[in-house]
Amino acid sequence: MYTLPELPYAYDALEPYIDTRTMTVHHDKHHATYVKNLNDALAPIGSELAGLFEGTPVEELLKKLDDVPEAVRTKVKNNAGGHANHSLFWTIMSPVKSAPTGKLLEALNTAFGSPEKFQEVFSTAALNRFGSGWVWLVLDGGKLAIMDTPNQDSPVSVGATSILTLDVWEHAYYLKYQNMRADYITAWWNVVNWTEVARRFTTAS
Repeated sequence: MYTLPELPYAYDALEPYIDTRTMTVHHDKHHATYVKNLNDALAPIGSELAGLFEGTPVEELLKKLDDVPEAVRTKVKNNAGGHANHSLFWTIMSPVKSAPTGKLLEALNTAFGSPEKFQEVFSTAALNRFGSGWVWLVLDGGKLAIMDTPNQDSPVSVGATSILTLDVWEHAYYLKYQNMRADYITAWWNVVNWTEVARRFTTAS
């Protein structure tokens, strides 16, 4: 059984950039629903594939989608992705100000020219992601790259390691920013937890 992780900070901790009501609904309703639906999808195949998914981290499950029975594969993919994506999203935000340093800073400079240029390219990708989805900084083949995915698709499914992500589904920002996705993206940079991003980069490297 997969479980909903607690937020690593209070619901109002990211104010004024991300509002309390959005954090509460996003975590307690949207993310919780992905967890419930994932468990519901896996329940009928538990005995059939005993041991294959029991205790498997959700990221590993996303790498084993070909082993999931076709009848429930799409439901598992969508909801496992929703669970994994949100679980990462909460951790790479923080009310504590930080900035890229060390090897992460060097890698951003190598891949994009500077952290500022990286933010510009990432923000453009987030703004241009049509419909619902996510934008990612990933480590792919040993190099940093920006990806965007529709719905709850995850770079994990194609062999990339997620370092940083931004949720651009409307439910992530609509209560505060309505249709102004650009304002949400700009505000979000104020709460990026670069310490956690750097930790993930070091681990992945």
